[in-house]
Amino acid sequence: MPDLEIHQYEVAGHLGRHLVLDPRSLAYRRRYAGDPIRPVEWAPKVPVLDQQNLGQQGIRTSLLFEGVDDVDALGSCTGNAATALISVLHDIPTLGAVGLDVTDSVSAERWAIGLYSDATHRDQWHTDAWPAADCGSSGLGVAKALRARGLVDQYGHATTAEELGTLLQTGPVLMGLAWLSAFSDPDPDGFIDADPTWATSPLEGGHEVCITALEDVTTNPDGTLADSTVLRFVNSWGAWGDQGHGRMTIRSYRTLRPEIDLTQPRLDVR
Repeated sequence: MPDLEIHQYEVAGHLGRHLVLDPRSLAYRRRYAGDPIRPVEWAPKVPVLDQQNLGQQGIRTSLLFEGVDDVDALGSCTGNAATALISVLHDIPTLGAVGLDVTDSVSAERWAIGLYSDATHRDQWHTDAWPAADCGSSGLGVAKALRARGLVDQYGHATTAEELGTLLQTGPVLMGLAWLSAFSDPDPDGFIDADPTWATSPLEGGHEVCITALEDVTTNPDGTLADSTVLRFVNSWGAWGDQGHGRMTIRSYRTLRPEIDLTQPRLDVR
């Protein structure tokens, strides 16, 4: 096993991402080459999912897996974020052929839970897996799960705001981040960093979201992204934020950068 950098967070029903970095991934960065970074938006075909309130949705984990009890929530954010991402990359017939019904949020959430289970088994640094341990997973683990299922050809990474902006020109991006308590109470537009004291709020855990848009793009004279540029992401907490979506500025991304990982599962350009 390679020498991984691992930062584990406490897993809760709404949070379950761990920071796992493989140094070999740096070879798959899409470096910023100075090309213009433009506003962009990607639309997932699946509805906004909800990894909480599973019972209310009629999702019984005891029927999905043998030997587990029903739970009301799972730390399955990596599976949920990746489900949103993969629904952008493929058409509806292809998604239906692998069991992902984009017309039904409950069916799609069940599929996301299965993907989460797969990701926990791909995270070989961890001794637990779902089922039956709700142990959380990583962006790297869920990217491996998508590739093993033949749903993506490769996955790349970014380490700077400009590299992230470059990736977003070609598709959505998975973002794992440290989740602070202020983020759980966004403003009406979904900005998780609207509270000016957000950076001093307590750490709740680790979370994975799918970045789907780059908004209000402004660049500095040297071509780098200005701090006011906005990232928009889809969350997996149902009716949260702006109709299930959140926003944060590039300035906040840069502040959080030491505990963020960016992964883009993608198809080869044919």
